[in-house]
Amino acid sequence: MSSEQDSHRPNPPAADRPGAEQLALIRQESPAGPPRARPRTWRGAALAERLPVARVLVDKGLVHLDRCFDYAVPAALDAEAQPGVRVRVRFGAGERNGRREGGRLINGFVLERAAASDFPGVLAPIAQVLSTEPVLTPGLTRLCRAVADRYAGALADVVQLAVPPRMARAEQKPSPAPQAPPPAPEPGSWQRYPQGPGYLRALARGDSPRAVWTALPGPGWPEELARALATSLATGRGALAVLPDGRAAARVDAALTALIGAGHHVLLTADSGPEARYRRWLAVSRGSVRAVVGTRAAMFAPVRSLGLVALWDDGDSAHSDDHAPQPHAREVLVLRAAQEGAALLLGGHACTAEGAQLVETRWAAPLSAERVTVRTAAPRVRTVDAFDEARDAAARSARLPTLAWQTLREALRLGPVLVQVPRRGYVPRLACERCREPARCPHCRGPLEATGSGTALRCGWCARETGDWHCQECGSGRLRAQVVGAKRTAEELGRAFPAVPVRTSGRDHILTSVPDRPALIVSTPGAEPVAEGPGYAAALLLDGWALLGRADLRAGEEALRRWLNAAALVRPAGEGGTVVALADPALRPVQALVRWDPAGHAGRELAERAVLGFPPVSRMAAVSGSPEAVTALLQTAELPPDAEVLGPVPLPLGPPGSPRRPGGPPPGEQWARALVRVPPGSGGALAAALRTARAARLTRRDPAVARVRVDPPDIG
Repeated sequence: MSSEQDSHRPNPPAADRPGAEQLALIRQESPAGPPRARPRTWRGAALAERLPVARVLVDKGLVHLDRCFDYAVPAALDAEAQPGVRVRVRFGAGERNGRREGGRLINGFVLERAAASDFPGVLAPIAQVLSTEPVLTPGLTRLCRAVADRYAGALADVVQLAVPPRMARAEQKPSPAPQAPPPAPEPGSWQRYPQGPGYLRALARGDSPRAVWTALPGPGWPEELARALATSLATGRGALAVLPDGRAAARVDAALTALIGAGHHVLLTADSGPEARYRRWLAVSRGSVRAVVGTRAAMFAPVRSLGLVALWDDGDSAHSDDHAPQPHAREVLVLRAAQEGAALLLGGHACTAEGAQLVETRWAAPLSAERVTVRTAAPRVRTVDAFDEARDAAARSARLPTLAWQTLREALRLGPVLVQVPRRGYVPRLACERCREPARCPHCRGPLEATGSGTALRCGWCARETGDWHCQECGSGRLRAQVVGAKRTAEELGRAFPAVPVRTSGRDHILTSVPDRPALIVSTPGAEPVAEGPGYAAALLLDGWALLGRADLRAGEEALRRWLNAAALVRPAGEGGTVVALADPALRPVQALVRWDPAGHAGRELAERAVLGFPPVSRMAAVSGSPEAVTALLQTAELPPDAEVLGPVPLPLGPPGSPRRPGGPPPGEQWARALVRVPPGSGGALAAALRTARAARLTRRDPAVARVRVDPPDIG
């Protein structure tokens, strides 16, 4: 029976493996084990005279195959099969009854060339060199290996995230000649921050300062970020900025182009298309361009001589990749800063607990403005307090109390008004008016929703329409809205202000900007367009309970982040800018919004999590799957002595017909989840133990192997 071990020899980790120049000496003088020999290949194929062995990372993202394999380099491919290029190899080949049998062709990358192999059998040759472009550089390989180790994943999976798919036409076109470094820019608006000019001076000296930047409200942050990138470029080093979405990346791209001109950087986003994006990526890999502005995938961009890595709004969920091993851009850039000796700039209007931890441990320094400057730049933030409730009996129960209506009327005389609604759609959640039982689809038990005024109810899971609905608990046929979406809000405001245009911005259609004239802009969080001119005259933050009431460790932090990002688009209080937050004013996130104190809120969140042992103070991993698979994996894993296992507990059962969430159980299947927690310093050991245990069970071909996710975002 043939097996992959017959034709491939797994190699030890790179740290334990000698370099190529040492292999010949080891072959001659090693006192233990069989001597390493020149590889043999079937059919008498001629091999490369020098370094005839290629160590190939095959494109199979399986933890138990997370290693490179030795292949013979035919003489005809000697010049092309260089480290970093894409190749095709036969995987799963072997010998049977003295005859050589080939496996199926799969893609891979040559990691290195060697003079000999310690595999005693016959090596399979490289079948084809797909491209002579060295896309997987040694530095990028080290980064991918570090990310895979941190997240208990496979190197091949990380490489798939780091190296974009090949586009032959893009490789055939030459990249532009590199430009001379631009002159160092002036500090500009960085002077509003006491530590700002000093940070830029450190960059200009070639140092590697690390800072957690709490940006002032207003439209100035793209230019400030561009000045930091340009300062790094002026020293002859590279720069990389990662933004949560294409709109934010486009703003920084425009600011950097206006500051230093075109040709010094590229924009890497999905909007540019696969071929254009790969062509720009190649320009970076070839050294023609030394600066990158892009979205999440750009965190792996192979910038040469990297001097600065910057991340904007690290709390945005868009920075967490859904593909295995699900790395977060913040952690990847922190790894890059440590590995490559680069500066770090972690910026945003809000501050996460992870950012506060970097400051508390003195790995990074705080970079923020004085309180006087913050009060000057921020809008006035108002809430419905006890005095308003005494004057307005409906203030507590009404969705838009009197304060909100008054703010709308006054602000519409000055310019556009932003209305942030947590949920999209028309009425995404309905319930029985009499007994408050949620309205369910009679076919799949999914939630019923109203898609418009006068339209039939539609199931949010199976999309079937329900014309004649009656509650199965009490028999009533009348419904009430549990949650009101952005479309319904826009309809209500349009009736209240018939002379004012109402526009919506959400997942289906996101506005980039709006003109500086009276209008109502109804938006979901993250889709708020930028108002031209001085900014929005006012902003209403509706249904704060929907954000704060989520059963999530980060509910308060996330609500404050969304509110601050919206409020930062409003003009300063001195120019009439007002923000009305409809949420309980006694809650900590609301108070932080009123004071505009994101760093203080993050510090208190970090202190509470330290007492409770929650991330980021502790490292945590989630093990999920069938109850038997979870138990078996935990029993197999050699966890660190200080590890604490919480659970396993059953995960919520997904009803048949419901959509499957990424990483969640299939509809109708019961899964369990256990959380494994370790103190600081043991995160690497935890990831290695879980990765080894999962590889062992996959090797034994267990019918069900639990999934592992390090740093899960939804621990409840």
